[in-house]
Amino acid sequence: MRPARALIDLDALRHNYRLARRLGGGRALAVVKADAYGHGAVRCAQALETEADGFAVACIEEALVLRQAGIRKPILLLEGFFEASELPLLLEHDLWSVVHAPWQVEVLERTPLPRPLTVWLKLDSGMHRLGIGADEYAAAWRRLEALPHVRPAVKMSHFARADELDCARTREQLDTFARATAGLPGQTSICNSPALLGWPEARGDWARPGLMLYGVSPFARGHDLAAQLRPVMTLESKVIAVRELPAGEPVGYGARFVTEAPTRVGVVALGYADGYPQFAANGTPVAIDGRPGRLVGRVSMDMLTVDLSDHPQAGVGSRVELWGAQVPAAEVVARSQTSSYRLLCAVKRVPLVYQG
Repeated sequence: MRPARALIDLDALRHNYRLARRLGGGRALAVVKADAYGHGAVRCAQALETEADGFAVACIEEALVLRQAGIRKPILLLEGFFEASELPLLLEHDLWSVVHAPWQVEVLERTPLPRPLTVWLKLDSGMHRLGIGADEYAAAWRRLEALPHVRPAVKMSHFARADELDCARTREQLDTFARATAGLPGQTSICNSPALLGWPEARGDWARPGLMLYGVSPFARGHDLAAQLRPVMTLESKVIAVRELPAGEPVGYGARFVTEAPTRVGVVALGYADGYPQFAANGTPVAIDGRPGRLVGRVSMDMLTVDLSDHPQAGVGSRVELWGAQVPAAEVVARSQTSSYRLLCAVKRVPLVYQG
């Protein structure tokens, strides 16, 4: 069997959720959209269900997968419903829905339901993606409040630049949220992962940790709280061939790396079709049998190459960690023209092996 795999540490996932909940000071929805950022939504939700206050997904399709797997905790649809025909399904499966647009308010006004639907009303506080405008927000809340079959429970918004700790835009969004929701009942939810870790003034009743659940810092530089996160995924494979090359020999497509001295090159059974960044730079860190190493040459679809020159004991069968406990994902991101979110979500084809 091909040795490439992703090890998923469920104890680390639980540790990161507890940190997020403690920082938030209230309750926390574990964000498991996009198959839990590539970690497997069902297994991650099962690992968290005894202690999570609920879960958040993008859409009803993702929620139904969790319900079919036996997950009974509240599930919030972050994109809400897309048409009125979904509303009976939301009630049947006891799902909560974000309401983020005037047309959704209108649909709820003209669609009587047999029992109340719990909704979170989203404010566009400055990200300008989804959300009711600040000037219309209070009126939308009261329209929903007037409906016997709707239960507006949480006032929410989303930060655009909370991962930039010196950016004034986050405080501007906080001020907009405070003005737009002033005097309205209900709880609040505005914290994503970077806000939980870096903006304590933003914490409210419900947090929505995403990236931090999986043990990856949302910040470009070191951060004390982010340093407490434990990586959940370890992407690894093994060396399947070794080449002894003289100086001046190119390695891989495009001759991006040329040996400057006699070099031992290890071929690893993992490539960009498995989710490793195709354009990771020469020198991107790896761990070879537990010792620091480096990537050389362009990543191929199914394989990549590493420098074994300083690893005389390494050879066919040696374990290579691409990211995880020894190689922080952030270090791969910094060398790969990508983001932590994209890095994790891109993992595919490799089997997920759960531990803890």
